Amino acid sequence: MPTHTTGSFTFADWEEEVLAEAEGGPKLARAVVTNHFTGGIEAAGTSCAYTIAYTTGEPGSTGSFTGHELVTGAVDGRAGSFVLAERGTFDERGTVRCAFEVVPGSATGGLAGLRGTGGFTAVHGEPSVAYAFDYELD
Repeated sequence: MPTHTTGSFTFADWEEEVLAEAEGGPKLARAVVTNHFTGGIEAAGTSCAYTIAYTTGEPGSTGSFTGHELVTGAVDGRAGSFVLAERGTFDERGTVRCAFEVVPGSATGGLAGLRGTGGFTAVHGEPSVAYAFDYELD
């Protein structure tokens, strides 16, 4: 039976670079992000890399993203590291919806064997983002 935990995270840094752009059309970008997690997941200074597809430009960008985040810290007090695979969308109102899952075999230390899924909904401009995470450990 999975364990359900919650918490929040904040963006500590966001560096974005445009990779390609069609005139009047879509744009591809990549972003390197640092997050700080509190709650069920405790991790300061995660490393995250996103590939972003903007389907409409400013103002009111819409699109989707995929990425991976290396989390080093603890889950409900058990220390280790793991990688999250993330996939989401964003809309013209500034709402971001993301689902994530632990990459199989990526967990180390006291988290070895970690499996789990979760997600969040973020609204642009809010200082922190609530997440939910359902997980199992061997």
